[in-house]
Amino acid sequence: MQKPGVALPMSGLSLGGRLAAVAMAVLLVAAVFEVRVDVQGNKTLTTEQDFQRAFTELSNWGRWGQDDELGAANLITPAKRKAAAALVREGLAISLAHDIFQEDVPDGNGHLERTVVGARPGGASDKYAFTGTYHGSIFSHLDAVNCHQMVQGKGYNGRTLEDVQAAGGCPKGGIIALKDGVVTRGVLFDATKLPGKAPKGWLEPGTPVHKADLEALEKMEKVRVTDGDVILLYTGRWKHRAEVGPWKSSEGSAGWHADVAYFLKERGVSFIGSDAINDVSPTGFPQTMGLPIHLLALASLGVDIFDNLDFERAIETARRLNRYEFMFSAAPLRIDKGMGSPLNPLAIF
Repeated sequence: MQKPGVALPMSGLSLGGRLAAVAMAVLLVAAVFEVRVDVQGNKTLTTEQDFQRAFTELSNWGRWGQDDELGAANLITPAKRKAAAALVREGLAISLAHDIFQEDVPDGNGHLERTVVGARPGGASDKYAFTGTYHGSIFSHLDAVNCHQMVQGKGYNGRTLEDVQAAGGCPKGGIIALKDGVVTRGVLFDATKLPGKAPKGWLEPGTPVHKADLEALEKMEKVRVTDGDVILLYTGRWKHRAEVGPWKSSEGSAGWHADVAYFLKERGVSFIGSDAINDVSPTGFPQTMGLPIHLLALASLGVDIFDNLDFERAIETARRLNRYEFMFSAAPLRIDKGMGSPLNPLAIF
C-alpha cells in the first residue's frame, strides 16, 4: 500500500529538474516534520486558549477509575516508599512547616485563636480555632485533590459543585482520602540557583519559574524527577519576609508558571509544594481565571498541593550536604469531607 506523502510529477522532467523536484519534496517533508515537532514540543501556556487545551490534554480523569479519590498519589507505590526510606542517611528530620500565626498579619487572612480552657493543679488544656480559613497565603497546609478547585463547576474526575453542595463538603477526593499519609521521595528545587533570578537571595514577587527552569535545576542539583515524587520549590519567601517585612499577597508572589503543568504530567509528579502559594502572581492570565497551576494540578491532573511551607532549614541542609532529595513524610488530619488540612511535613535526610 502506498504511504501518504508528498507527490510530485516526474514525467517529462530533465535530470536537473527531477533533482530539483526531489530536493523540494525533502524540504516539504522536513518542514512538515519541523512543524510537528514544534507543535508537540511547544509547551507555552500564555493564553486562556492555551489553558483550556492544557486542561484537556493533561487530564488524568478516569486514569485510575471513575471513583478514584487519590489522583496522582496512586503513583506512590510500596516500592517507591521503600526507595524513599533508603534516602535516609544522616537520620536528620527537619520540619517543612512555618509557625502558625496567632495574630493577624498583613500578608494573611485570619489567625489561629488559642484559648486556655482549663488550668488546675493537675494540668491545663486549651482549644484552637481559626478566625478565617487555613487556605490562603500564610498557613502551611495541604489542599485536598478534589473540590477545592474547579473549572466550570467540575473538579478532579468530574466531581461537581452540586455534589459538594448536596454533601455539605467534599464527598469524594476529600482530605480523608490521604488518611494513611504521604511517604515518598521529596525533591527540593532551589530556584535561587537560577542565573539572574535571585540577586538578593530570594525571588522577587512576580518572578515565574518555568518548566525549562526545572529542567535546568535538575542538572544543577544532579537529580531527575520520577513517578510518585513530591517536588518542592524554594523561592526564599520567608527569608525575604524576615529581612524586609511582610507584603500583601495582592502585591505578588514568586512561584510556578502554568507551563510547569506539562512537567508534572511528563514526570508523573504526585504532589507539588512551595514556600508561598505555588502559583506565580500575577499569573499573566485574566484574573477571572484564578490560579492556573492550582486548577491544572488539582482539577485536571489530580496532583495535590502543599502551600506556604517553610524550607529555610531544609535548604541549608541540602546545600551543606549537596543533596536535594530526601524522604518526605506528611500526615493530614482525618476530617471527613474536608477540602484540605493544616499540617507539618518532614524532610528526612
